[in-house]
Amino acid sequence: MVNGLSADSLLAVVAEWLERPAPEGMIRRDPPAGMPDLRRASSIAAVVGPRRAGKTFFMFQLVGDLRGGAGRSRRDVLFADFEDFRLRGFSAEDVDRLLGAFNQLTGRQPAYLFFDEVQQVRDWSRMLRTLHNRGRFRIVVSGSNSKLLSRDVATELRGRYLDVLILPFSLRECLRFHGVEADPVRAHTPSRGGILRALDEYLRFGGYPEVVKASGPLEKRQILQTYYRTIFYRDAVDRFSIKATHMLEELMGYLLETNAELFSISGFEKILKASGQPGSKRTLANYLRNLQEVFFIVANAKFSFSPRKRIMNPKKTYLMDPGFARLGSEFLESRGKSLEDAVAIELLRSRREAWYFAGKGECDFITMDLRGERQAVQVCWELSPRNEKRELGGLEEAMREARARSGVIVTLDQEGTRRVGGRPVNVIPFWRWTA
Repeated sequence: MVNGLSADSLLAVVAEWLERPAPEGMIRRDPPAGMPDLRRASSIAAVVGPRRAGKTFFMFQLVGDLRGGAGRSRRDVLFADFEDFRLRGFSAEDVDRLLGAFNQLTGRQPAYLFFDEVQQVRDWSRMLRTLHNRGRFRIVVSGSNSKLLSRDVATELRGRYLDVLILPFSLRECLRFHGVEADPVRAHTPSRGGILRALDEYLRFGGYPEVVKASGPLEKRQILQTYYRTIFYRDAVDRFSIKATHMLEELMGYLLETNAELFSISGFEKILKASGQPGSKRTLANYLRNLQEVFFIVANAKFSFSPRKRIMNPKKTYLMDPGFARLGSEFLESRGKSLEDAVAIELLRSRREAWYFAGKGECDFITMDLRGERQAVQVCWELSPRNEKRELGGLEEAMREARARSGVIVTLDQEGTRRVGGRPVNVIPFWRWTA
């Protein structure tokens, strides 16, 4: 026995994996943007994202794909969950013993290593660098947000990894759960009603897998409340050793109430002082960044070609899941903001950079893809004679000032085209835009 880890424990962990049936009831996840082909990947795939978003189940899905399309057997794969009590005290020095246990039971070395909750391993980064340097394994890892964030992976693995972002279910994945297909043909049949009902549910309660599967509004809200209190609040407090917890709580509550609005650090500092609470701008800026790192919010800068102006202007903040807005004041609920929030999440999911535009008019998003092409995206619950001039004017100005190649208007359920600055612009329902 070394470090409290017996050979029998390691053999038991490997044997259980080799005999473990595939999890039941899994909803297949869409391939994340930038997901490498594991059969050819030379980099470590680091699965990151919010807690409870389904990172572990996604890893099981990858294993299933290897066994299916890639023609691999379970004996080609070692899956280790380092939260298993039998692996308590596991360190980098123990990894060869784990590989030896696998070899003893299968007669071969694994080709693929899947390590869940890898942050539990002492010197986890050294272990991964050593395994990667051997050039014999394809490696996939995931970890808890309170201990393993994207910046930690970037620092520790130094160019040896690709991050794979797993967020709560997208609308398309929620439709899959409900057995609804959103293809172009069905969209012109009574099935359209099923699409819109699922969309309404998504905008109200979001896409966390446990929430989607919950039976009613009360249970869904209770799960979201639990996530809010025990995951994001505790993650931020524990991970960043936050002392001014009252300030963090006030900030999180304020962000719930102001979803899809500009957030001014100076303005919020004044709110705190007016209520007799201390709080510095520097601390608030740090907490805002912390909440982004634990995937509680998305914060978009104002579009400008000047880096200084992007830094100096307020951020526009969005909740990482539309369901969290339900935890704020019910009378402040805004369907239009929920739709805009959903668009912000999809832009993050697709790994497109996004900013907001504010000039004489406003546009919700300027986006840029990996090719450097910009698009202006205006979000509007419903275009009407009352708002069309304002929405199209803001979109036109944004397209011109940002030198965007195209523009689009995302709505709840309207379709069509409009002329903006002499160019045709599509009006497209959110459920089709995300397809």
